[in-house]
Parts: sequence; C-alpha cells; structure tokens
Amino acid sequence: MTQPFELPDFYMPYPARLNPHLEEAREHTREWAREMGMLEGSGIWEEHDLESHDYALLCSYTHPDCGGPELSLVTDWYVWVFFFDDHFLEIFKRTQDREGGKAYLDRLPLFMPMDLGAEIPEPANPVEAGLADLWARTVPSMSMAWRERFAESTKNLLNESLWELSNINAGRIANPVEYIEMRRKVGGAPWSAGLVEFAAGAEVPDAIAESRPLRVLRDTFADGVHLRNDLFSYQREVEDEGELSNGVLVLETFLGCTTQEAADAVNDLLTSRLQQFESTVFTELGPLFAERAVDPQSAAATLAYVKGLQDWQSGGHEWHMRSSRYMNGGGAAPAGGTSFSMVPVGLGTSAADIVKSIGVGAPARFRSYTHIPFQKVGPSRLPDFDMPFTTTLSPFLETARANLVEWAHRVGMLDDVWDERKLIAYDLPLCSAGIHPDATAEQLDLTSGWLTWGTYGDDYFPLVYGHARNLAGAKACNERLSQFMPLDCVPTAVPVNGLERGLADLWARTAGPMVPDARRTFRATIEDMTESWLWELANQAQNRIPDPVDYIEMRRLTFGSDVTMNLSRLGHGRQVPPEIYASGPIQSLESAASDYSALMNDVFSYQKEIEFEGEVHNCVLVVQNFFNCDYPTALSIVDDLMKSRMRQFQHVAAHELPVLYDDFDLDQDSRQVLDGYVEELQNWMAGILIWHAGCHRYGEADLLRSSGGHRLLPAPLTGPGTSAARIGLSSAALTTPARTP
Repeated sequence: MTQPFELPDFYMPYPARLNPHLEEAREHTREWAREMGMLEGSGIWEEHDLESHDYALLCSYTHPDCGGPELSLVTDWYVWVFFFDDHFLEIFKRTQDREGGKAYLDRLPLFMPMDLGAEIPEPANPVEAGLADLWARTVPSMSMAWRERFAESTKNLLNESLWELSNINAGRIANPVEYIEMRRKVGGAPWSAGLVEFAAGAEVPDAIAESRPLRVLRDTFADGVHLRNDLFSYQREVEDEGELSNGVLVLETFLGCTTQEAADAVNDLLTSRLQQFESTVFTELGPLFAERAVDPQSAAATLAYVKGLQDWQSGGHEWHMRSSRYMNGGGAAPAGGTSFSMVPVGLGTSAADIVKSIGVGAPARFRSYTHIPFQKVGPSRLPDFDMPFTTTLSPFLETARANLVEWAHRVGMLDDVWDERKLIAYDLPLCSAGIHPDATAEQLDLTSGWLTWGTYGDDYFPLVYGHARNLAGAKACNERLSQFMPLDCVPTAVPVNGLERGLADLWARTAGPMVPDARRTFRATIEDMTESWLWELANQAQNRIPDPVDYIEMRRLTFGSDVTMNLSRLGHGRQVPPEIYASGPIQSLESAASDYSALMNDVFSYQKEIEFEGEVHNCVLVVQNFFNCDYPTALSIVDDLMKSRMRQFQHVAAHELPVLYDDFDLDQDSRQVLDGYVEELQNWMAGILIWHAGCHRYGEADLLRSSGGHRLLPAPLTGPGTSAARIGLSSAALTTPARTP
C-alpha cells in the first residue's frame, strides 16, 4: 500500500535507550497474555500478533532503567491496554454498538477497588481478567493518592472510547482544540504517565500533583505521545479502520490542506509541545518547589518522574520506528534518518542525530522569543462573526451603569490605573445586561461588579508589575487576594487598595448566600483567574509567544470564563448533581463557549494589544508565530477556529446532552435546569459580542485617545509590591491598559 505522506523529520533532543531486561519481559508477557485469554481463541489476537507488535520492546525503550519484575509488570499493562483498544474496536466500534459499549465500560471500574480487600465481580472476558490481575499486582506499592489518580486516568481512557464511537456513528471529525483535549483521555498518555511514576519509583508528591507545572508536564507529554502516534498510525487508522480520531485527519479537514501539509503541521505542533515541556521544566518547576516548600527527597522524585517522561518520549519514538503496527518504512529499522537507532553507524552518529533533531525545532523556538513589540498593525480587522444566538438587554442597564460608577469610586478602583472616563468608556454593565438579561437589579449590579473587577485586575497586574518586571511583587499581591475570600465569610485582612477593597466587597455580597461547597468552588475559579495573570507576566518578561495549546487552555482562565459561568450556576442549587457539571459533555460545552468568546476578544483587541501594549498574549499573534504567516492568514485561521468551536457547542447541546441525561437518568426538573444553563451560555456568548461592538475600548480612535494624554494621571499606588512599580508608572505606557476579558 502506498504511504499517504512522507514522515517528517522529528524533534527529539535525547536518544532512546534500551532496558537490559527486554527478553525477560517478552517471555513473561507472552505467558501472561495467554493466561488471561488474550491470544488463541480470543477472536482478537493470535500469538503472532503479540510477537509482531512487540510491546516488551516498547516498554524496554520507554522504561530503560527499571528492574526486570517492574518491566514485566509495566509490559503487561501495555499488552492489556492495546488488547482493550483492539477488543473494543472489533466488538463495539465496528458494529457501532454504543449501548453495548457503555455497559461493557461501566463494569471495568469494579476491578480497580481502592481497598484491595474489597470483593470484585467474576471477570467475564480477557479485558476484565487482565485489569483485575494488574490492579492487584501494582497498587500495593503505591500511595492512595496515586491509586486515585491512576484509576481516574484509566477510567478516562476507557470511557472516552464512547466519544470516539459517537463520532464514528455521526461521521464527525473533531475540531483541533476538541481533538487535543479528548485525545489525552482516550489516547492514554496520562495513564502512561502514572506508570512512569511506578516504574521509576518516583511518585509525584500529592501536594503538587495538580499544580499548573505538573499538569502542563503531563499534558505536553500526552500531546507529544499522541501526535507522534497519529503520524505513524494515520494509514492504519484512517485508511484501514475508518477511524476519525487522528490529528493528521483533523488538521487536514480543518485547514483544507493536503495530507502531507497536515502531517507537517502536526509535526510542528508536536515540536511545540515538546518545547513547552522543556520550558516548563526549566522555568516553572524550581519556583514551584520553593513556593510549596517541597522537601529535597520529593523534589528529587519529581525530577526522576520528569526524566521518566523524557525517556518515554524518545523510547516511544524508537518503538514506532520499529513496530509492524505502524507506517514506518518497513518496521524493522529506522527509516529516513528520522529516528535514533540503537545500532550506531559510525563514530559520533548519536551526537549528530541529536544536533540534527535540535535543528528541526530551532526556527520555531527562535520565532517564539524574538517577537518585536509595538509593531504597527493598523485597525483590527473584524470577520463576520458566526453568532447564531440573540439576547436582550436587561431593563436595569442604566441603573447598573450609575451604580457601578458610585461603587468603583467607593472602593477606590478609580484612584490609580483607571479613572471615571475609562470606567464609563469600557461600559461593563452593557456586557452584564446582555449575558444576564433576566437578572434582578441587584444581580445585575453584582455581575457588573465582577466583570469590572476582573477587567480592572487584568489591567492592574501588567501595568503595576509587568512594566517593572516585578514578578515577586505580583506574586505577593496575588497571594493576598485569597485573604479577602474567606470560606467562613470572616475577613482575615484589611484591604489597602481598590483591587483588594473591590474583591472583599464583591465576595461578601456573593459568597454569603452560597452553600460551603459552592463557595469553595467559586473561590477556586477566582484564584485560577488571578494566578493566570502571573503566567502572562512571566511570558511577557521572557518576551515569549506561548505555545498554541497552552495559550488556548490558559486563555480560558485569563478571560475569567469560569467566574461568570459559576455566577450563572448560583440559582441551580442542589437540583443538579455536581458530577453532571464535571461530565465530559458539560465541560466540552463550557470550553467551546469560552474559547469562542475569548477568541472573539483577541480579534477585537489585536491592534490594542500588539501595537499599543506590546503584548504577546493574543491568539492571532500565536497563530502568526506558529504557522509563520501574515495577519490576514492568521485571522482567517482564528475565525475558522471560532466557527468550529461554535459548531461544537451546538453539536454537544443537540446530541451529547440528551445522551448524558439518559446515562444519568436525570429527572425532568434537572433536565430543564440544564437546558436553561445552555440558554444562559448562549446569552453569555451573544452578550459578550454585543459588548465588544458597543464599548469604547478597542477601536482605533479610542486607542489613540487613550494614548494621547487625555486621561488623568493615576495617583500614587499603595499596597504590597507597588514601590518598585512607581518608576514604570511615570512612562507613557501608563496610559495604555492591558487586556480584558
């Protein structure tokens, strides 16, 4: 069969190594697979299938330093997961039996009890038998926190197979953002990361396991593994199996390009994700250890885990070059000079391969750090926004506008980086009136206050701390903010500036009526938003244009989407179980709505951010950098991405939510609440578009007026960390605020 494209040159700056216990693992796993019923008689594999796939070789490459027993156990896990994949394909995907697939998947968590003494059902097939055996052999040596994380990633790996099956049934190809996020679950790399902890004997401390740096390391590792696999498996998955979940196919469809061009773009994204992994290791891990007071032993375990992830990347690449399962020019040896062969061909060839690999990633890395700020880009170009929803404006809009001015003066938010003219021009009550058209006057004031506080804070941090590169001051300021959101509603500190007084006032008015769990969740969304502002400042200090995936995912936080979406949920009470909001369809719905609106903001604010503020956090710029293209081309790609996210929102609402309702057997009241929530998100998107078109924050005339000295100079700043910023505030940059949700 003719290859659909030529494999690209890969970025892989560290060579693969081979575990010396390879043959021991091969022999063990062959007998184990037969004992579990995965070979002769299974209808899925014969022994020659297992031999040709050579999962022991995969694990020997990806875990080069572990002992023989550990290697054999890890190899058994991979035999199990690949058998599951092929078993699910044959039994449920090919027959498009979603109902049978769900019943099959619902049983599997029963074989992963947290308490090993718990009774489990009698296994009914090789997948259940294998999982029960592996779980019992693995978890005794691991902590309860690891068991919970690994069980969750295993459930995700299994359950998201239904997402793939649903897309096959509908003939639907995912958009790029949706694909990356769902592939992490169904592709299993987060699951593989858990096995790295086991094989390396290096558990990540629970205190930092869910921090941004560890989350990014896990996600970039997963994306690297999956995107590489998509390149090698395109021919088998797309042409033979009719699979739709492949990154090459996704970009081929989204960009409307050739298969070769899509493959090259996937490889560029793979390179970007690996470089994001490296950036996170070198710039975020050290500060995290210091911030969380991680002890030396735990820090060493984390670094061993990082090394294990690197070994997996290089070893996984080598295995793909050799396994008969994939398109690789023959499967027995590296082809095209794109891999790091374990058999050197001449003196110094390993070093030469590494040099070549580093050269592959050099242009993109260079572009990311050499952006010239404040370039003239002209007025922002606005596409025809695909907005299928409409909203009305609250009748309390004018009252909210007047109340907001009085409130902002009272809490002191017009004493430094903003004045009354700016507050009125930005007109946040207009946004509030559109996203909450049915709100009471009091509710509208509250929403207007939160939108204003978030926009003000997003302006405040770059202006006060960003120009001075005072990251320590910004961090100190951010840490203080949590004191003004006490879970028991008893203040623990005295606010000293408008940022703190505004937050303290809004928190008291919002959190008081909440139940404790809702209060805790709401505070977490605010803390996530303010912490994301520190991420922006760190990139700005490095003059680094973010990786596209990292940007999209962090933009949801910097945009403050979760804050206002949580305000929409306040009236739902306990009528809807919390696990519904944590489900895949609801998260997909919210992410699609958030991305559409955040990208819309980037389109409107392009001139403001690039020309007037020297920003690097704008999706149009991120796309320009990634594809090395001009502004109109990048804008067209962003517009297409917005449209695809809107289509996904509509698809989830129309097709996935009804299935979710049935899966959870929700009563009619809960279904009506969630249908109402969908309508609220529709109002949210439509209201944000109305605000962008109606406010005076993004037009060229507004920007020129703002930078021309027609505003009051701010009063001296007060509060932690502001002394270092006062020098920066005397510059002309003072008159150009940062970005906004």
